[in-house]
Amino acid sequence: MNVRRVLPRDAIPSVDEPRFSDAYDGSGDDMVIAVASADPPRAYPVRYLQFHEIVNDTLSDASGGDPIAVTWCPLCGSGVVYDRRHAGRTLEFGVSGKLADDDLVMYDRETESEWKQSTGECITGAFERESLSVRSAAMLSVREFRESYSDGVVLDPPGGESEAASDDDEPVPIDYDAAPYRAYASGDGFGLVAHRGEASRREWTGPSDLDPKTVVLGVESGDDALGFPVSRVRAAGGVVRATVSEQETVVFATEDAIHAYAAPHHEFESTDAGVVGDGTMWDPHTGAAADGRQLDRLPSRRLYAFAWVDDHGPDAFYRSEFFD
Repeated sequence: MNVRRVLPRDAIPSVDEPRFSDAYDGSGDDMVIAVASADPPRAYPVRYLQFHEIVNDTLSDASGGDPIAVTWCPLCGSGVVYDRRHAGRTLEFGVSGKLADDDLVMYDRETESEWKQSTGECITGAFERESLSVRSAAMLSVREFRESYSDGVVLDPPGGESEAASDDDEPVPIDYDAAPYRAYASGDGFGLVAHRGEASRREWTGPSDLDPKTVVLGVESGDDALGFPVSRVRAAGGVVRATVSEQETVVFATEDAIHAYAAPHHEFESTDAGVVGDGTMWDPHTGAAADGRQLDRLPSRRLYAFAWVDDHGPDAFYRSEFFD
C-alpha cells in the first residue's frame, strides 16, 4: 500500500453538524448516497461530498443516537457509509490529507488513527488492522431518491471553504455548481496523476472487459469479497445471483445505479415493465415488492473497478457464463 500526503490535514473539511430539508438546489440527475434506515430517509449529494468527503451524522434511534460516517472519495468514486462506533467509542472522522493507493485516508479525532476509506481498515494508530462496520446505503439520483422515498430529506449545502474548490493547497470558498472532478470522471486515466493531468499513468491490471473506472458494487461476507461491475450485471439482463461466503445475494442494475440484497429463495427477472419475481413486481432501488414484502439491503461499497482491484486483487469480480 502506497501512502502519501498530498494536502494539509482538514484542508478538505468534514461536515460535522449536518442539516437537512426538503429542498435541493441542484439537478434531479445529481447522485446522492441514500441512507433509507434513517427516519426520515436521508440523502447526501455527491455534489456536496466532493468538497467535504466525510459527513459525521447521527441518526435517531431508541437509544438516542445512531452515529454514522457518510464517506466519499472522488478519485476512487468510492461511496461507503460506516458505523462511527468502534471498540466501545464513538469516533468523529476528518480528512487526513493523505492518500492510500489513490484512496482517501480518514483520521479519527479521538485517537488520530488513520483509516483507508474504501476498506474501512485502520492502517496506522490505536486500531491498526481493525476495521469499521459498513452500513447499508444506496447510490441513487436525486430523482430516484424522491420517487423512492417521498418523505426523504436532503443534506443542506454545508458551505465554508475547501481545498477541493482551489487551484492550490489553500482552501477557498466553495461553489457547489463547480465540478472539479468532471474531467477526471470522464477521462481515460485514473488516480491522482490523471486528476492532476500529469504525464505518467497508472497501469490497469484488472479484467480486460472492464474499464478502470467501471462502477463496482462490492459485497463482503466473512473473509470473502465479491465485486459486481455494473456493466456485467447489465449484460446479464440486469439481475444476477451469487453466493458471497454463505450470503446468498441478488444484485439489480438499473440505468444508473446498482443495488445488492439478501436473496430470497425465488428467482427474479428484469422485464420491460420492471423486475418481476414470485408473482409480483419489485422496486430495484428500494427492494420493496408491490405486495408489501421487503428485501434486506446488504452493506456494500460503491467504487471504481481500479480501487476494488487495489483492495482485493483482479480476480474478486462476479463472473457468469457471459464472461467465462
